[in-house]
Amino acid sequence: MSWVLVYTKQAQKDAKRLTSSNLRDKAQALLDIIQINPFQNPPPYEKLVGDLEGAYSRRINIQHRLVYEVSESKQTVKILRMWTHYE
Repeated sequence: MSWVLVYTKQAQKDAKRLTSSNLRDKAQALLDIIQINPFQNPPPYEKLVGDLEGAYSRRINIQHRLVYEVSESKQTVKILRMWTHYE
């Protein structure tokens, strides 16, 4: 069963940045995996703490991460960020 992906406004802005930085294919591969199973391992994911508690993170590359929340009851995955968290 496939999960529904929902993008925040920030994630939509980040997607444009990814396209211009040639990371679109790597991010799209992660999104395809998440749409099938958001808890699939590998590639590894981290459960976040603090302000983003309940969210998960996967590496696009060394600097950039894909951050998302999972709603199992609705079978949706909310994509929060797809860019660096160091800026």
